[in-house]
Amino acid sequence: MRMAGWICVGLLAMTGWSANGQAVKGTAVAGTAASEKWDVVVDDYFEQVFFKFAPTAGTSAGLHRYDALLEDYSRAGTDQEIAALRAFEKRVQAVDARGFDETAAADRQMILSSIRGTLLMLETVRMWEKNPDTYSSGITNSVYVIMSRKFASEDERLRSVVAREKLMPAVFAEARKNLKNPPHIYTEVALEQLPGIISFFQKDVPAAFAHATDAGVKADFAKSNGAVIAALEEYEKWLKTDLLPRSNGDFRFGAETFSKKLLYDEMVDTTLDRLLEIAYDDLHANQAKFNELAKEVDPSKTPQQVLEDLGATHPAPDQLLQSFRDTFASLIAFIQTKHIVTFPSEVRPTLQETPPFMRALTTASMDTPGPFEKVATEAFFNVTLPAPGDTPEEIAGRMAEFNRGTIVSTAVHEAYPGHYIQFLWTPMAVSKVRKLIGSSSNAEGWAHYCEQMMLDEGYGQPGTGAADVAQARLIRLGQLQDALLRDARSIVGIQMHRGKMTFEEGVDFFVKEGYQTHESGLIETKRGTSDATYLYYTLGKIEILKLRADVMKKQGAAFSLEKFHNDFLRQGFPAIKIVRKAMLGDDSPAL
Repeated sequence: MRMAGWICVGLLAMTGWSANGQAVKGTAVAGTAASEKWDVVVDDYFEQVFFKFAPTAGTSAGLHRYDALLEDYSRAGTDQEIAALRAFEKRVQAVDARGFDETAAADRQMILSSIRGTLLMLETVRMWEKNPDTYSSGITNSVYVIMSRKFASEDERLRSVVAREKLMPAVFAEARKNLKNPPHIYTEVALEQLPGIISFFQKDVPAAFAHATDAGVKADFAKSNGAVIAALEEYEKWLKTDLLPRSNGDFRFGAETFSKKLLYDEMVDTTLDRLLEIAYDDLHANQAKFNELAKEVDPSKTPQQVLEDLGATHPAPDQLLQSFRDTFASLIAFIQTKHIVTFPSEVRPTLQETPPFMRALTTASMDTPGPFEKVATEAFFNVTLPAPGDTPEEIAGRMAEFNRGTIVSTAVHEAYPGHYIQFLWTPMAVSKVRKLIGSSSNAEGWAHYCEQMMLDEGYGQPGTGAADVAQARLIRLGQLQDALLRDARSIVGIQMHRGKMTFEEGVDFFVKEGYQTHESGLIETKRGTSDATYLYYTLGKIEILKLRADVMKKQGAAFSLEKFHNDFLRQGFPAIKIVRKAMLGDDSPAL
């Protein structure tokens, strides 16, 4: 199912006010006849197509009229969505954009790209036909977005959970009809997630509504929740005994589909060969920096040995969340002292363990409220801790990803000044479309760019003493290790999906060339089988660095890093191609 962009860069509160206190209009061509017609088209798209077929996304966006509805997972529902998308594509294409200013013209293209990207996934990639996790994790998220934020009373929210849960057992009947020869790895990942999902419904959901007072709705919940648990357990058995043995499908998207996905999602039409060259150039540059710094740390050891030592410098698992909290204060102080970017709010995100249904494929993430949420404004910084049943080797492998350096890099990426600060800027986005549709190369590119930018600006270098130098090296090594991880994603994603790298070779590439642990390499390669274009981290970072260089060249001595960042974030999170046009006034290449 579609994941809306505000999951990473949403909105703290729909204030409708800009940073300087001026009201923000819905579109950039307000007051014209063309504008009024376009506003109707935009509203109809989100009402009649976007949220109609993804009501869970409606809840995430803060539109709670969708809370009692669930996605239609049937083949008929998929066909209806395809038909609606095709019809709306024609309607948007027929819009006369003459008289539109730059923002509205770009918004029109964003909606067309959103439609085409969704059609590509439904008609060509067909995850609904090949990925069993679509169903089990999908319904889990539909409950999680209601229970995670207190936008209404417990009784009212529980009533919505019950309404959704009553529809969930039928989802797995549709899954059995729809799933045809999935890739083996997809079924394995679904099975890996299911114990946590079942536990989520057994323990976490009842605990979240423990203080509900309506006896009737509590009784209804006991029935509906029990039915969901039973359906999940039956689904797990079916996956193990029936689907897994016949899961022999191919996860590879193929070069043509991969390129189309990049075009629709990121507005990038660069050839895959050229993207591969860019990724390798960045990989080799980061390897050289890492190796050079590793020699400074300990000349007697290889870079791999220094990396192993670095992986051991992590906090205890039960101290990991506090380690992230401790990092926030120094990051905030540095950003404000150095005038890196303006903070629209001083409210901090809440750190918590990653929800069970997200554990298999993520180590850390930012979950923010949507652009129309007015009550439950909490943002959650999720961190995946070792699970109770993990072996000592699995625990060591997972914790090695959270060494002292990568804790800083991750805190920068997810919170300050990465995803969380970008999300705080969303109220100042220039249109409704920019609040609801986004590009991963912008959102993830910004967060990844921030990892490097913060150190380049001097974070982590408070003095010249031996301890200060050692700490600065540790932080930079962590940043470089994370950069190498993203470089490896780019290369493995391209090569696996056009058939030039096997799954096992992907894992090996992450370990040897991306400087990751085997456990991390396995998780990352699994992710890449379904999140094919996860090259958007490095892609976006490079696009932003080029944009910054071009703006600096244009502005000369008048250039301000803080203003550049504010102007960038004010655009929302469209493809960098659109941001370039807004900030430079031309169509110069983004790469």
